[in-house]
Amino acid sequence: MNKPIRVAVLLSGGGTTLQNLLDRIADGRLDARVVAVVSSTATAFGIERARRARIPATIVERKSFTSREEFSRRIFEACREASADLVCMAGFLQLVQIPPDFSNRVLNIHPSLIPAFCGKGFHGLFVHRAALEAGVKVSGCTVHFADNEYDHGPIVLQKVVAVEDDDTAETLADRVFTAECGAYPEAIRLFADGLLRIEGRRVRIALPHS
Repeated sequence: MNKPIRVAVLLSGGGTTLQNLLDRIADGRLDARVVAVVSSTATAFGIERARRARIPATIVERKSFTSREEFSRRIFEACREASADLVCMAGFLQLVQIPPDFSNRVLNIHPSLIPAFCGKGFHGLFVHRAALEAGVKVSGCTVHFADNEYDHGPIVLQKVVAVEDDDTAETLADRVFTAECGAYPEAIRLFADGLLRIEGRRVRIALPHS
């Protein structure tokens, strides 16, 4: 594995997760380099964040392709061209088909404790509204290896956030995002250090060598 690990980020919107990774790289808390950003939306502010950080940004819109296979192929071509070791979905709202050479090399973060409040249509505030409507006492975030289904694949780690009686979808989202800001870099570090072992649906975290 390259050190620092080379990361490609897939996004569809504002790029707050991208910015979190860039901030942690800049202050030394994450030994990584973002080498490419791919956006499924031409107007995503995440593209501007990438340009400000002088990171190559590619726009790959689903409507430009006749099939999901072609759409996915172009996305992962951009990741290959950047020699990415790891692909991180960061508010990426499109389903993709992961090619064999990127199997177990794509992470996603979701703003709930999977398998609750996840799947097609569960993104952004929709997730937090559903959690509040269900009356749950805790929510949180999940980092998992992505596969060819929405919010599916072996779970790497989860962080729990208490749900307060006076929460709105917005206030809950803010606290969950704070948890995400720690969870995603932690998962990337574990991957980069070769400490993740996938056994069926489980991810085992190995103890680092002394």
